[in-house]
Amino acid sequence: MKILVIGGTLFLSKTVAAEAVSRGHDVLCAARGASGRVPDGAGLVHVDRDTESAYDKLRGERFDAVVDVARTSVTWAREAVRALGQDAGHWTFVSSCSVYSDHSAPGRHETLDPIEDDPTAEFTSERYGAQKVAAENAVREALDDRAFILRAGLITGPGDPSDRFGYWPARMSDGGQVVVPDVPDQAAQHIDVRDLAAWIVDAAEQRLTGTFDGTGPSEPLGMLLGEIAGATAAQGTELVRVPEAVLDRANINPWAGPRSLPLWLPASHRAMMFRDAGPALAAGLKTRPVAETALDSLEYERGLGIDRPRKAGLTHAEEAEVLTAAG
Repeated sequence: MKILVIGGTLFLSKTVAAEAVSRGHDVLCAARGASGRVPDGAGLVHVDRDTESAYDKLRGERFDAVVDVARTSVTWAREAVRALGQDAGHWTFVSSCSVYSDHSAPGRHETLDPIEDDPTAEFTSERYGAQKVAAENAVREALDDRAFILRAGLITGPGDPSDRFGYWPARMSDGGQVVVPDVPDQAAQHIDVRDLAAWIVDAAEQRLTGTFDGTGPSEPLGMLLGEIAGATAAQGTELVRVPEAVLDRANINPWAGPRSLPLWLPASHRAMMFRDAGPALAAGLKTRPVAETALDSLEYERGLGIDRPRKAGLTHAEEAEVLTAAG
């Protein structure tokens, strides 16, 4: 198959390109080339999606499959479909579970109202989700029964630029007392980037269409953290469960960012990682054990440097503050 990956230099898109190359497909990546190299065996055409002539070099080419991650831009998604959709046999658009309007309780499927790009607007998770809804709509309207819409959950594994999942194996490998949120009612779920990439290539090969939540099975957060600890924790490591009230008083943030405990969710988003993975699993998604993702993430973290400044998590000093506050 001739496959176009729009991107191909970072995390998911790069892993998709590498997976497709490993299966013997003819893979071309369309990217600026400023964020890194494409995988060995893949070609690169320089494309800047912010320009009107972005796809001029690709006009008239037919691809058996196109994979578009498109991040936050509705315009990027719409223009890609307009320029390339007519001659594409299958189209994957990677969306996000952030499209849902209610994350407070399980089983809610209502989506946010779609909105267009506005470079002057403040970036929020709600705006991100609403733009993804608009992008999904643009893809469906143009391609109908050739579109595979993948609403990705938390994507983990080697190459993750967010520092969220990777914080935990990195921290647990360091040993000592590890602060974890005491939230027995919170679920957690993720999808290893390699498993998601494999399913995207499967979908292209099999012409799978429709809209799916792209994530693995859900489990209690405490169990997930326990599995990560079982695979990566240094001898003598102790997970110290700290009540949310203590974390709040210590100004610890949920989910991501500075001074945070990744994967911990506020009450308003308690069901964000409790999506039904059943349809995706029935459609061919295969997931690997948490321990494997944790070990491979730890290897990646060590390559970057365990003690480097991080985008998410607690420093040792911040963790000590919390332990003192917890008594």
